Amino acid sequence: MPPAINPTVKKDSQYDINIAKLADKTHHFAFDLDRAFFEQFDQQLIPDGNVHADVTLHKTDRLLTFDVDLRGTVRQICDRSLDDYDQEIEAHEQLLVRYGDREMELDDNVLQITADTQTLPFAQHLFDYIGLALPMKKLHPRFQNEPDENPDAATKLIFTTRQEGDDDDEDDSDPRWNALRNLN
Repeated sequence: MPPAINPTVKKDSQYDINIAKLADKTHHFAFDLDRAFFEQFDQQLIPDGNVHADVTLHKTDRLLTFDVDLRGTVRQICDRSLDDYDQEIEAHEQLLVRYGDREMELDDNVLQITADTQTLPFAQHLFDYIGLALPMKKLHPRFQNEPDENPDAATKLIFTTRQEGDDDDEDDSDPRWNALRNLN
């Protein structure tokens, strides 16, 4: 998981999934994530929220496949106005858990656990998936339909490309640009 979204959870027993007692078939879990959930983490990214998580577990003797659907809102601070607002989120993530000789994270969405693992703590995964569903630029809804241009900006960058055979006089251009064009 990305380190910026990976705070330490203080307690998570309510969000643990007891995989040892489950039969090899499909299981469904539902979690309602509110302020108490987000306060478990030592973080400031998401102070509050109301998110519903539907988790479907497909369990076999070798692999656990968790399909996670998240829907709801989380409290955010607008990057432009610093006002609080509710950011809607909707996400679908998948976590694969396989059995091996030691516990380790193989990839962002692939874990390895030992055969004697009784429970899988799931709070951190839910929190990370919510963090990944947030937009990079957090804008209050009143700003979301505005164009993303700053008319007061002193300069604007304009990129153009020249095609071979253009009629522009290349003698007037800077020779450094010509060297860059020849890199293609």
